[in-house]
Amino acid sequence: MSNRIGKAAYKPIGVLLGLAAGTVAGVIFRQVWRVTAGDGEAPSATDEERRWGEILAAAALQGAIFAVVRAAVDRGGAMGVRKLTGHWPD
Repeated sequence: MSNRIGKAAYKPIGVLLGLAAGTVAGVIFRQVWRVTAGDGEAPSATDEERRWGEILAAAALQGAIFAVVRAAVDRGGAMGVRKLTGHWPD
């Protein structure tokens, strides 16, 4: 029973946090890309002018940033649900 309470409480919070995490990760990625590459915009996979290495490096950096931000946001959300309900959302 307690597990269901935590899950039910976390579900709507998790959706909102997921959207926020994606937005925050995008902002962080654009800033990091500007600093590290000295370029205004990260390359897209179909950018004919960019080399493979640059495209794959951008994708790897973006994925790593997204994963870290998402994990931090999910963990924080779960901790918040536990504080509010007393149950961890498994």
